[in-house]
Amino acid sequence: MRRIVIAGNWKMNNNLEESQNLISKLVEGLSKDKMNCEVIICPPYTSLSLSANLIKGSMVKLGAQNMYFEESGAFTGEISASMLKGTGCEYVILGHSERRSIFGEKDELINKKIKKALSSDLKPIFCVGETLAERESGVTNEIIKGQVHEGLNGLSENDLGKIIIAYEPVWAIGTGKTATPNQAQEVHEFIRKLISDKFSFAAADRIVIQYGGSVKPDNAKELLSQKDIDGALVGGACLKAESFLGIINAA
Repeated sequence: MRRIVIAGNWKMNNNLEESQNLISKLVEGLSKDKMNCEVIICPPYTSLSLSANLIKGSMVKLGAQNMYFEESGAFTGEISASMLKGTGCEYVILGHSERRSIFGEKDELINKKIKKALSSDLKPIFCVGETLAERESGVTNEIIKGQVHEGLNGLSENDLGKIIIAYEPVWAIGTGKTATPNQAQEVHEFIRKLISDKFSFAAADRIVIQYGGSVKPDNAKELLSQKDIDGALVGGACLKAESFLGIINAA
């Protein structure tokens, strides 16, 4: 049975004081007895070390929002996998739609990052998703297929066991719009079929596929009740402990 994974992507939000306040409320609000899902927070780089200390002894895991595929060197503004490991990270978000659209990241680069994360004992949360124009043009499946195949190029089934896939329709991120449970389920089912064809049925059955796109406490339960939706990659709603806990409780 696949585990449910709820991850919070803070994006470019929260200074050290704000990070401490949010994590303190989050840890206080979580009950180990009630936890039947995995919880990950992904703060900005400046808060990673602080966050690692604050979540010690709790059920919360630590992730980063991005990384580069080189180990070190003249890459101003970038951060390496070993640096993230050094702060206590277990996970890293790769291929987020904002990295693709704002910073021009292509599938080939994302694939390099995934391989580097895996070789550095970091678990990638690999994001895929279509824009509104692509959905309205009826090419959602074509876009998702290309992103999945290119992003996972050269990986083994064993590698796949360390990866989470997050489907995030770009048109539903930060817009207040949400894919209907049926729309989300259709794409999740399609992704699982892609994994089955590329690797194996067993690999497809095991892999966790999250939904990301304006997930809130009031829509989380219906989304998470879908057969192929195994969790959520949460944006704005994870910046307040009450709403993030509401999503975790729904899970």
